[in-house]
Amino acid sequence: MEAGLTLREVDRVELTTLIDNTIDVLLASTETVRRAPHDTILGGPKSRLRAEHGFSTLVTVVRAGQRHSLLFDAGLTEDGLLQNMEILGINPSDLRAVVLSHGHADHALGLLGMLRRRGRHALPLVLHPEAFRTRKIVLPDGHEIRLPPPNRADLEAERVELVEERGPSYLLEQAVLITGQVPRGTDFEKGFPIHFAERDGRWERDPWIHDDQAIVMKVKGKGLIVLTGCGHSGLINILTQAQALTGGERIHAVVGGFHLTGGLFDALIPRTVEELRRFGPAVVVPGHCTGWKATHAIAAAMPAAFVQNSVGTTFIF
Repeated sequence: MEAGLTLREVDRVELTTLIDNTIDVLLASTETVRRAPHDTILGGPKSRLRAEHGFSTLVTVVRAGQRHSLLFDAGLTEDGLLQNMEILGINPSDLRAVVLSHGHADHALGLLGMLRRRGRHALPLVLHPEAFRTRKIVLPDGHEIRLPPPNRADLEAERVELVEERGPSYLLEQAVLITGQVPRGTDFEKGFPIHFAERDGRWERDPWIHDDQAIVMKVKGKGLIVLTGCGHSGLINILTQAQALTGGERIHAVVGGFHLTGGLFDALIPRTVEELRRFGPAVVVPGHCTGWKATHAIAAAMPAAFVQNSVGTTFIF
């Protein structure tokens, strides 16, 4: 991050959920939460939004009447993201950039479908260098789940401009801050102990998943909007970093995956919720890998702030 740069305020931020694990047709819209039209959920196969185990969000910032958009993550399947973008009327050519929260398949593999539809026009893709590592999860019973990373050669063939950054950086004329690698400062967010990465043909433990990063925006009169992918860095570490990079600005909203699902993370839920309440966000939207237990714990502890996510929803801040 260049010295002297600061996050610029915007008039409005719109976050549209393109891929998440769930869709709920009966969720009601409000002044600041616009749900997908019913015919995009109950229509025919080619006009129906899809949910899948993955995450992707269209990020739009509005300043002085000008709108600029980028894509944050891309879901799991090449056709899933593309189909949902087409149904929602989102043109890939309007994107100014793409940011990957990390290199796991459920956040990265949908990218090629969108790029091929967009055509071979240069597009910046911001990611941590370790996002290209081949990973796997080894379950307690010995079963393995492979997590193929994005393919560098395929991306370069689509004329993507790879921007590999370990530290913080900016996009959209300093309206969007990418946190870069997040310091692990809490005493309870200990990473993903059953996660491994390949290096020089050998598997090694990779609990910290250092490529995990979030993005941050600042809305005039409200504060910071923090968008996470999986939150492998730990939700509280991410929020702490967002404030550290912006001079202690107030957290207005937190949206995305908080990675608190599964037995390994059950014990972290009460402390995470307690610390989240200390930040006092006005809006909390858990998604993707947050998990049933953690989502319900957040909803119970912060009922005024909690909003349920669903594919096709646009959150307006």
